[in-house]
Amino acid sequence: MRRILACLLLLLLLVATGCAQRLSIDHSYRAKSQNSRAQYLILHFTGGSWEASLKTLSEGNVSSHYLVRDHPVKVYQLVDENRRAFHAGRSSWKGQTELNAASIGIEIQNLGDTKGPNGIVYHDYPKEQIDLVIDLVKAIVSRHEIRPDRILGHSDIAPLRKVDPGPTFPWKRLADAGLIPWPDATAVAERRRGYEAALPDITWYQTKLALHGFEIPKTGELDSITQQILAAFQMKYRPARYDGVPDAETAAILEVMTPPPAKAP
Repeated sequence: MRRILACLLLLLLLVATGCAQRLSIDHSYRAKSQNSRAQYLILHFTGGSWEASLKTLSEGNVSSHYLVRDHPVKVYQLVDENRRAFHAGRSSWKGQTELNAASIGIEIQNLGDTKGPNGIVYHDYPKEQIDLVIDLVKAIVSRHEIRPDRILGHSDIAPLRKVDPGPTFPWKRLADAGLIPWPDATAVAERRRGYEAALPDITWYQTKLALHGFEIPKTGELDSITQQILAAFQMKYRPARYDGVPDAETAAILEVMTPPPAKAP
């Protein structure tokens, strides 16, 4: 009986060894043409308290790779960067859709937009929290070589249903840190003077917003969709006023942020 068991064990060992040899993978070669699956970095606010934010993102149907607490300021990783988190939802940027599969999400704990006696109120971000967010963004960008124009807000990729990280988020600080592109103030002022004399038509705004990255129908009319997308653009680059009105300053910023392609030599 012992001899039979020993033979069976030897047979199993030989089979296992054979399978292992068949599954052996040689890692001595690497393809030159490759990059990270993470092509986008999306910033959000949680819109709730710390306890509610953590519960939603760790136990609910939505998730993010990172959660940055406001007090005490601390970064929590909830999803490994090589796995998909469910933070973007229905989304689009420059023709690419469903960005969960190609992005890393950072949720910033903040009360977001709440109703006040005079309307919607957006809450400030502590400086220490933004300092940590910038450090985190730098680290992620370094690991995955994410392009500056692909560091976005939820309101960029889903402007018809999301407003986060909101007008109080200091995008200019990310620009000053060399992380994202930003409109040159002198160039904006020069172009604004021309647009104050004569505003472009609505089709021009829709075309520029599409070039910038938004998914927007070119109806030629100032419809609700166009107003919402204009407001999302203004909220990021001109947070002092984000009413969705196609004015001269907005036109100037759009012009600077969507330069014509360079002519071939």
